[in-house]
Amino acid sequence: MIGKIRFLLGETGQNIWRNIALTLASIMVAAVSLSLFGASQLVARGVDNATQRWEGGIEFVVFMRADAEQGEIDAVRTLLDDSVGSGIEDFNFVTKEQTFQEFEEFFAGDPELLATISPDTMPPSFRIRPTDVEAGAVEALGQAFQDEPGVRTVVFATEVIREIQDNAQKISTIMLWVGVVLLVASAIVILTTLSIAIASRRNEIEIMKLVGASNWFIRIPFMIEGLFQGIIGALLALPLLAFARRYVIEDFSESDRLRLLEGFRVTDAEFLEISIYALIIGTLVATIGSVFAVSRYLDV
Repeated sequence: MIGKIRFLLGETGQNIWRNIALTLASIMVAAVSLSLFGASQLVARGVDNATQRWEGGIEFVVFMRADAEQGEIDAVRTLLDDSVGSGIEDFNFVTKEQTFQEFEEFFAGDPELLATISPDTMPPSFRIRPTDVEAGAVEALGQAFQDEPGVRTVVFATEVIREIQDNAQKISTIMLWVGVVLLVASAIVILTTLSIAIASRRNEIEIMKLVGASNWFIRIPFMIEGLFQGIIGALLALPLLAFARRYVIEDFSESDRLRLLEGFRVTDAEFLEISIYALIIGTLVATIGSVFAVSRYLDV
């Protein structure tokens, strides 16, 4: 059994070495296509996380200081109650504990960060739906709370967050489709590489058939070659995705000028999920390409 495995791996290595240029090309196409697919998912997840607080028509959020006294919170609540029906449609108070729960869910994959945070350090907030969502009216209404005692800041969504959502969706969709097209190209390159490998070893294949080698024994080295190309391409895509996460996604979230994008992050759990999807898709594409190649070009 060990001898057979060594033989199969040796045959696979010879196939790869004989077509090294095409093998490298197929690996790079797979890596780029899976990187684009993964990046589209990173953008989508980041925008979903960043805009979560704006769901349900929320147009601005009044953040209290973490050390705000109960009387200061009650004073802001009273102002909001008085404005319901005349400028404010509805509002929701988010306690420190609820904010901490959201924080725990969002950073579930970062225990070191969670160890430094407690509910007492979280700012409570009021999430507000105004009756008039015109940008000027929303900002005028929100600024009325800015100078209230205990208020840390007021963050507005207005039309900006909607534009971010729309543009991010367009970018994510374009990247996804480009990735899909390149994945198809990757499968075609793998198929072409294997067909050339099969053609170049036609005489050896005939000899193996004459000495009694089974069909699968002949096919497996070529299929392993195709899987090798897809899996290595997927593995190369992972550091590219990690780079995009660190220097693109997180840089947006950390920018002081882009307060609306606070929370534009991808958690460790989400990144792991996207990485697993990339590996699975890379393996499936390689499998499809290699199976089609051996069934189409390998007459055994």
